[in-house]
Amino acid sequence: MARYAIGDLQGCHDELRALLRKLKFSTDRDRLYLVGDLVNRGPQSLKVLQFIRALGDNAVSVLGNHDLHLLARGYGGRTRSGDSFDDVLQAPDREELLEWLRHRPLAHRIADGDELLLHAGLVPQWTIEQALRLAAEVEQELRERPEPLFAAMYGNKPDCWSDDLNGAERHRFVVNVLTRLRYCTPDGVVNLQLKDAPAATTAPFMPWFDIEPRASQGTRIVFGHWSTLGLLQRPDLLALDTGCVWGGALTAVDLDHGRVTQVACSGATVT
Repeated sequence: MARYAIGDLQGCHDELRALLRKLKFSTDRDRLYLVGDLVNRGPQSLKVLQFIRALGDNAVSVLGNHDLHLLARGYGGRTRSGDSFDDVLQAPDREELLEWLRHRPLAHRIADGDELLLHAGLVPQWTIEQALRLAAEVEQELRERPEPLFAAMYGNKPDCWSDDLNGAERHRFVVNVLTRLRYCTPDGVVNLQLKDAPAATTAPFMPWFDIEPRASQGTRIVFGHWSTLGLLQRPDLLALDTGCVWGGALTAVDLDHGRVTQVACSGATVT
C-alpha cells in the first residue's frame, strides 16, 4: 500500500486526476491524505468533491478555511464576492456533498501517531493530543449545531490561546489556528494577516513551525495553506501547498519514501 499526501486542490480537478495517473494510484491498495481546501478559486470544485467523496476510505481530507467557507454559505447563508463554488451550491447532490464535507475532521492522526494531518498550523502551546481534543470539540459543533458555529466563526480575535476561552471565542480561535495560521510569536500570539514567505517577515512573528520549544515536536505535521512557502520537507514537517490554483503545481509526496511528484496547473508534468 502506498500513502500519498497531496496539497491544496482548490477546485483543480483535472490536475488531481493527472497527478493520480502519474502516481498510478490504485483505489484497491493506496490511500490519499489531503490537507484541505478542496474547493474555491479553481474551476471545478464540484468535480473535486464528487471525486474525493467517491473514494471513500481511500481518501482522508481535513477541512481547510475555504471548505469551511463553503459550508458557511451552504448552512448559514454567508456570502462573499469572488467565491467560485456556485457549481457545488447549485448541484443536484448539493446536500449529500455538504453533509459529507461537514463530517470531515479538522485534524487527523496518521499511522499510529507518527504524523498529524491538518490544514494550517498549531500554536506552540498545544500538544498533539490537545490539538486533537480541541479539533474534536469544534467537529462536534460542526456536526450537531453548524448554524451557530458559522454565525460566530469569522474574525481574528482572540489572538492568543488561553485554557479559559469558552464558547464562540474558543471555537473561533481553534478554527483560526487549524485552518488559517502561518505566523505567531513564541508566546502564541497569532497574526492572521501575514501571508508572505518567511524571508519577508520580521520578528516578533515567526513561522509557527520554527518556534522552539513547541509542544507538538516529535510528531511530523503534514499541512498546506501556505502557497508562498511552497514545498518544505523536514523530519518534523511536510508543507504541501505549491500554489496549483495560482499557476504553480499540484504536489504529492509519498509518506513512506519521501518521493515528490508534481503536475503543473496546465496538467503538464513538471517533475
